[in-house]
Amino acid sequence: MPNIKSAIKRVKVNEKKNLRNRMIKSAMKTQIKKYDTAINAGEADVKLLSMTQGAVDKAAAKGVIHKNAANRKKARLAKRLAKAAQ
Repeated sequence: MPNIKSAIKRVKVNEKKNLRNRMIKSAMKTQIKKYDTAINAGEADVKLLSMTQGAVDKAAAKGVIHKNAANRKKARLAKRLAKAAQ
């Protein structure tokens, strides 16, 4: 445990940020898993895709994942829906 006051504050702030980032990332992953389940069951639609892409966008906006990683994930989600629609 740090002794310097600013270092103590850094530890507290980092813990809060880490918790926030984990919550956002977990919500994104959960939404993607719901989407995957719906795709496998043949029940996926454009509305569910939109919700999932929104969760990915939110994570990117908060800085939890990189912008390019978010775009890649969204493209792959759309690709899966297009493939399932055939």
